Amino acid sequence: MRAVVQTVSRAAVTVGGEVVGEITDGLLVLLGVTHVDTAQVAATMARKIHELRILDDEKSVADTGAPILVVSQFTLYGDARKGRRPSWTAAAPAEVAEPLVTTVVEALRERGARVETGRFRTHMLVESVNVGPRTVLLDL
Repeated sequence: MRAVVQTVSRAAVTVGGEVVGEITDGLLVLLGVTHVDTAQVAATMARKIHELRILDDEKSVADTGAPILVVSQFTLYGDARKGRRPSWTAAAPAEVAEPLVTTVVEALRERGARVETGRFRTHMLVESVNVGPRTVLLDL
Protein backbone atom coordinates (compact mmCIF):
# COMPACT_ATOMS: atom_id res chain seq x y z
CA MET A 1 0.00 0.00 0.00
CA ARG A 2 1.24 3.47 -0.86
CA ALA A 3 0.06 6.86 0.24
CA VAL A 4 1.11 10.33 -0.79
CA VAL A 5 0.24 12.54 2.18
CA GLN A 6 0.14 16.32 1.74
CA THR A 7 -0.67 19.13 4.13
CA VAL A 8 -3.34 21.32 2.58
CA SER A 9 -5.16 24.52 3.41
CA ARG A 10 -8.04 23.12 1.40
CA ALA A 11 -8.79 20.13 -0.80
CA ALA A 12 -11.87 18.88 -2.59
CA VAL A 13 -13.03 16.08 -4.86
CA THR A 14 -15.70 16.76 -7.48
CA VAL A 15 -17.56 14.06 -9.41
CA GLY A 16 -19.95 15.04 -12.18
CA GLY A 17 -20.08 18.65 -11.00
CA GLU A 18 -20.89 17.64 -7.39
CA VAL A 19 -18.41 18.10 -4.54
CA VAL A 20 -18.32 14.68 -2.85
CA GLY A 21 -15.59 15.41 -0.29
CA GLU A 22 -13.79 18.50 0.95
CA ILE A 23 -11.66 19.64 3.86
CA THR A 24 -9.81 22.69 5.12
CA ASP A 25 -6.52 22.74 7.06
CA GLY A 26 -5.77 19.04 7.05
CA LEU A 27 -4.27 16.19 5.05
CA LEU A 28 -4.92 15.08 1.49
CA VAL A 29 -4.11 11.37 1.17
CA LEU A 30 -3.76 9.78 -2.27
CA LEU A 31 -3.97 6.04 -1.53
CA GLY A 32 -2.87 3.18 -3.78
CA VAL A 33 -3.34 -0.55 -3.22
CA THR A 34 -1.32 -3.44 -4.64
CA HIS A 35 -2.06 -7.18 -4.92
CA VAL A 36 -0.42 -8.31 -1.67
CA ASP A 37 -2.08 -5.76 0.62
CA THR A 38 -4.27 -7.02 3.46
CA ALA A 39 -6.57 -5.63 6.13
CA GLN A 40 -3.57 -5.64 8.50
CA VAL A 41 -1.58 -3.47 6.06
CA ALA A 42 -4.60 -1.15 5.80
CA ALA A 43 -4.78 -0.83 9.61
CA THR A 44 -1.07 -0.03 9.77
CA MET A 45 -1.46 2.59 7.03
CA ALA A 46 -4.33 4.21 8.92
CA ARG A 47 -2.24 4.38 12.09
CA LYS A 48 0.71 5.90 10.22
CA ILE A 49 -1.47 8.53 8.54
CA HIS A 50 -3.18 9.41 11.83
CA GLU A 51 0.09 9.72 13.75
CA LEU A 52 2.27 11.25 10.99
CA ARG A 53 3.89 14.39 12.43
CA ILE A 54 3.65 16.50 9.29
CA LEU A 55 1.37 19.33 10.48
CA ASP A 56 2.55 22.64 11.97
CA ASP A 57 4.86 22.34 15.00
CA GLU A 58 5.47 18.65 14.15
CA LYS A 59 1.94 17.71 15.18
CA SER A 60 -0.25 14.95 13.78
CA VAL A 61 -3.94 14.48 13.08
CA ALA A 62 -4.01 12.53 16.35
CA ASP A 63 -2.75 15.67 18.14
CA THR A 64 -4.84 18.31 16.37
CA GLY A 65 -8.01 16.66 15.07
CA ALA A 66 -7.27 17.99 11.57
CA PRO A 67 -9.50 16.49 8.85
CA ILE A 68 -8.34 14.02 6.20
CA LEU A 69 -9.44 13.66 2.59
CA VAL A 70 -8.69 10.15 1.27
CA VAL A 71 -8.71 9.63 -2.50
CA SER A 72 -8.07 6.23 -4.08
CA GLN A 73 -5.22 6.47 -6.59
CA PHE A 74 -4.29 3.28 -8.45
CA THR A 75 -1.80 5.28 -10.52
CA LEU A 76 0.59 5.31 -7.53
CA TYR A 77 1.52 1.82 -8.73
CA GLY A 78 2.22 2.90 -12.30
CA ASP A 79 5.54 1.66 -13.66
CA ALA A 80 7.13 3.70 -16.46
CA ARG A 81 10.65 2.25 -16.31
CA LYS A 82 10.25 0.76 -19.80
CA GLY A 83 9.00 2.93 -22.61
CA ARG A 84 6.64 5.86 -22.28
CA ARG A 85 3.38 4.14 -21.40
CA PRO A 86 3.03 3.20 -17.72
CA SER A 87 2.08 -0.32 -16.78
CA TRP A 88 -0.60 -0.66 -14.11
CA THR A 89 -0.04 -4.37 -13.35
CA ALA A 90 1.20 -3.68 -9.81
CA ALA A 91 -2.06 -1.92 -8.91
CA ALA A 92 -4.71 -4.12 -7.35
CA PRO A 93 -7.95 -4.46 -9.35
CA ALA A 94 -10.87 -2.39 -8.12
CA GLU A 95 -12.55 -5.42 -6.55
CA VAL A 96 -9.53 -5.88 -4.27
CA ALA A 97 -8.60 -2.23 -3.77
CA GLU A 98 -11.98 -0.74 -2.87
CA PRO A 99 -12.55 -2.79 0.31
CA LEU A 100 -9.00 -2.03 1.49
CA VAL A 101 -9.39 1.71 0.89
CA THR A 102 -12.64 1.48 2.86
CA THR A 103 -10.76 -0.35 5.63
CA VAL A 104 -8.23 2.49 5.87
CA VAL A 105 -11.02 5.09 6.02
CA GLU A 106 -12.93 3.14 8.69
CA ALA A 107 -9.76 2.60 10.74
CA LEU A 108 -9.04 6.34 10.64
CA ARG A 109 -12.58 7.09 11.78
CA GLU A 110 -12.27 4.54 14.60
CA ARG A 111 -9.22 6.54 15.76
CA GLY A 112 -11.44 9.62 15.92
CA ALA A 113 -10.41 11.27 12.64
CA ARG A 114 -12.88 13.23 10.54
CA VAL A 115 -12.48 11.67 7.10
CA GLU A 116 -13.90 12.74 3.75
CA THR A 117 -13.44 10.62 0.63
CA GLY A 118 -13.53 10.65 -3.10
CA ARG A 119 -15.79 8.25 -4.98
CA PHE A 120 -14.34 4.95 -6.15
CA ARG A 121 -14.51 4.03 -9.86
CA THR A 122 -15.47 7.52 -11.02
CA HIS A 123 -13.70 10.29 -12.88
CA MET A 124 -12.70 12.58 -10.01
CA LEU A 125 -11.43 16.13 -10.15
CA VAL A 126 -9.08 16.57 -7.21
CA GLU A 127 -8.24 20.12 -6.21
CA SER A 128 -5.80 21.05 -3.46
CA VAL A 129 -3.79 23.94 -2.08
CA ASN A 130 -0.65 22.52 -0.52
CA VAL A 131 0.83 24.08 2.59
CA GLY A 132 4.60 24.22 2.89
CA PRO A 133 4.54 22.25 0.68
CA ARG A 134 4.90 19.24 2.92
CA THR A 135 4.50 15.92 1.16
CA VAL A 136 5.41 12.46 2.47
CA LEU A 137 5.36 9.09 0.70
CA LEU A 138 4.29 6.20 2.91
CA ASP A 139 5.14 2.86 1.30
CA LEU A 140 4.19 -0.27 3.25
